[in-house]
Order: sequence, then structure tokens, then C-alpha cells
Amino acid sequence: MANRRLSMRKIKEVLRLKWEKGFSARQIAKSCDVARSTVKDYLDRAEQKGLTWPLPDDLDEAAVEHVLFPPAVHIDADKRLMPPMDGIHQQLRKKSVTLQLLWYEYKQANPDGYQYSQFCKRYHQWADKRDVCLRQTYRAGEKLFVDYAGQTIPITDSLTGKIRDAYLFVATLGASNYTFAWASFSQDLPSWIGAHVRALDFFGGVPEIITPDNLLSGVTKPCYYEPDINPTYLDMSLHYGTVIIPTRVKKPKDKAKVEAAVKIAEMWILAALRNHTFFSLAELNKAVAEKLVEFNNRKFKKMEGTRKILFETIDKPALKPLPLHAYEYAEWKKATVNIDYHVEVDAHYYSVPYQLTKERVDVRFTASTVEVLFKSKRVASHARSYEKWKHTTLPEHMPKSHQKYLEWTPSRIIAWAGKNGPRTEALVSLILESRRHPEQGFRSCLGVMRLAKHYSEERLEAACARALSLNACSYKHVKSILEKGLDNQPLPPAADSATPVLHYNIRGKDYYQRQSAGNAQAEKGADHA
Repeated sequence: MANRRLSMRKIKEVLRLKWEKGFSARQIAKSCDVARSTVKDYLDRAEQKGLTWPLPDDLDEAAVEHVLFPPAVHIDADKRLMPPMDGIHQQLRKKSVTLQLLWYEYKQANPDGYQYSQFCKRYHQWADKRDVCLRQTYRAGEKLFVDYAGQTIPITDSLTGKIRDAYLFVATLGASNYTFAWASFSQDLPSWIGAHVRALDFFGGVPEIITPDNLLSGVTKPCYYEPDINPTYLDMSLHYGTVIIPTRVKKPKDKAKVEAAVKIAEMWILAALRNHTFFSLAELNKAVAEKLVEFNNRKFKKMEGTRKILFETIDKPALKPLPLHAYEYAEWKKATVNIDYHVEVDAHYYSVPYQLTKERVDVRFTASTVEVLFKSKRVASHARSYEKWKHTTLPEHMPKSHQKYLEWTPSRIIAWAGKNGPRTEALVSLILESRRHPEQGFRSCLGVMRLAKHYSEERLEAACARALSLNACSYKHVKSILEKGLDNQPLPPAADSATPVLHYNIRGKDYYQRQSAGNAQAEKGADHA
């Protein structure tokens, strides 16, 4: 049948041509300019209703229409009842729940109920009349929206009377509207990260996605398609196993949920505290926490229940568990490895493998540790030091030649010299003492030690004795004495003594041993601090 019903005048003409003239359906269709199927449908209807031609005089056109097209018989309203719309809306927030599934369950309980298309139509008609926050459907545990409130809270210094503004961080779960709030003196990166850590701890779990605004603390470079996430913010998300997806630039509807939550929080928290005077941030956050409890337990105007109830039944079971340890705030920086294979962090220098000299690396540092990464692979890790302009160096980061040099200390050199003889010990001590810094004499002393490989201990001891007697305390003089065989010549009686040369400039090995022990103790104390 055609979508549009024929006029009663044309319907009567169809009946007349059939019953009075005996026309075929094809002829009637051609005469009345209608489809054959339409003609057949009207003739079948008239036959089923027992109509004859000519039509009875008491049947006017309205009566004939009523006979051919009787009004639809409505099914009992009790059998066509829709489930509560609030219940459907809440169920849709749960994972994997769809309108088709809810309709199937509805039809199982109501076999004579609405078909799927009508079921969906009635739900969407209801949803279109609700508030914008209610119309958006979010899966349980899916999204956490975060932002700062536009209003600030004044905090008065009790000593100076100076007023300082605090900023209110707001986080809202998409499915339940359960809200967290926290005040801080700044919107900088440490405050931003710290607020997130507190929020996730407050919710007791981790959502799949965190949706922030394009705040500089979270997004270093806003972009419609691929915004650049702050490395620390990204590092935090990896720690908790969640994903950061900022709102699109100039798309306020992307964060309608948190915008509405911020507006409500400003009304029920900030406005409610407008007549209070706060003297510390801790005092403010205590008051915010109390108002937050009232806010989350306040009944909805257009829905059943509260934010707290929805959170406990919908969002909380779907949140991922928190990691064992909360995220420790870390900062990132790029650095070029200096020629001395160190990188600088807050005026302190940390070693990396010497092979990375002049390479570009990433440095991650917390309050307790410093990590260096090259091509996303950790190559060095140090305990954080706050000594300015000092170095923290690991021996394994040094070239072999530097490691060998590092192994030598004044006390060790003097101890070796003592094994060769008292005059060798005295010569080495004098060489070290004659320099402004003992390390400046290391090479000369090592040269004297190397002579022991080519000459006997006795000859080296004799050569050192002669060098002391001539006050020629250097590697070159000792080597020359040995090469010329002068060590075999007898010494003057005054110099030929088993007693080591005593001089006010010679402090002896005990001094360096004591100094080394003191240095070790100082280093231990510094590490402990």
C-alpha cells in the first residue's frame, strides 16, 4: 500500500469500478492513476469488512473510512511501561552495558512492551530534556576530569596581615560526578602533580583516562591534534597506569563535566566559606574537606541518590587499584654530557659513562635520586646531593686510565714507599708535601714506584738516600742517580744513617693516614646528611 491514504472519493471510485463495471485491478489502477497494489489492498479491505455495492445509504464517507480503517487497539498500558529512565541512564554508565542489552532484558520481562526502535526513541527523548551534565554518558571508571576553579581563596598571614591567594583544584569522575577538591598556593607543576596524587588517593583507585584542560603545568604545547604532555605529568600517568588526554583547544564542551563541577564547587564550597578567615593553607584544606563531604552527600535535583552513592555503586568497583607507592614528584631536563662526563643538576655534577661525552641525555631527578637516560634507557643513577659545585662520580663511569689514577691516595703511596725502605718513604713524603696539593705529586711518586720494576729495592733505597742528601727530591733526580750508578757510591757520613731525614716540611705517612681517615669520616657524615 502507498504511504499516503487515498481520498474517500477515489476509494469509492475503486469499489464502483470493480463491483459495478467489473474492471480488473490493472484497469482500475490505470483509470484512477494509482498502483495496482493499492487497488488490491483497498478491495481486500472492503471484502474483509463485508462491504457491497452499492454502499448502504446510512454509510457516509466517514462511516466507510471507519469501517475500512478502524482505530488501532491499544495494548494495556501496564504491559507497555518503560523502566525508570534514571535507572536506564545509570546502567548505561557501566562497562559494556548498551541500550540494546537493556532493551533485551526489558522485553524478557515485558513481552508485549515497546520494540527496540521505540525503546531507544523514548529514552533519547527523555535524555534530551535533561541537564547537559546528565546527557553525557560516561562509562564507570573511565574518565577523571581535572581543572582549577576560577575563584581564589584569600589566606591571611597572622603575623604580617599580608593576604595571599590560594587556588582550588577540582577533580570529578565522569560516571558518578564524585568530586575531590584541594587548595594550594600555586598552579605550578609540583602543585599540579601533588593535587593529582591526593585526588587518586581520595578516590582509592585509578581511572582509565585523565582529562585536563590545556594548563601549562600539564600540557607544554597545546595542539588540536597532538598536544605535548609535560614529561613529569606523563611520568606520573605511567606510574599509575592511566592515560592523559587533554581537552581540545577551544572546545569547552569536552570538559563540560568538570566545568559544571567547578561551578557547583564554587557555590557549595567557596561561597559557603566566604565569611571565614583562614590563616594557613592547612586550615583552609581542612574546611574544604568538611564542605566536600556535605557536597558529595547532597541529593541530586533531577536524579535519585547522591554523588557518594553513585560512586560506591558505579565508579569505585570499576577503578583500577592504586600502585603500592604513591608517585614521587620528579622533574625532567635535557642536558649535554660535559667533556668531564658529568651533567649538572641544581649546581651539582653527576657522572655518566664516559662514552656519552657530548651526547644529549634526559635527566630525571626527585628529592632523593638523580637518573640519567640516553635514548630512553637509564645509564646512571645517583643519590641526590645538595652540595653546590661539587661532584658525585662513580668509578665505573670513568675511563680505565682515570680509574687507575683514582685508586692512588697519599697514604697508599707512602705505605708502598715504606715497604721499600725508610729513605724511599721519606723521599715520597717530601715530594707530596712540597706540592701545594698532594695530588700534584702523584705522577712523580708513581714514577719513583715504577723504577722498582727495573732496579732492586736496595738500589732504589740507596738512590733515594742520595737524593735526600742532595735535597734533590724528584723522580728525575732519582732516575739519574740510578742510571749513572751513583747509588753504589758511599754517602757522606752525615747522610749515611738509618734514621729517616727529618724536616719541618715532612709530615710523614701518619699525617696522610690521619687525613685520609678524616676525609672518609667527613664523606660518611655528608652521605648520612
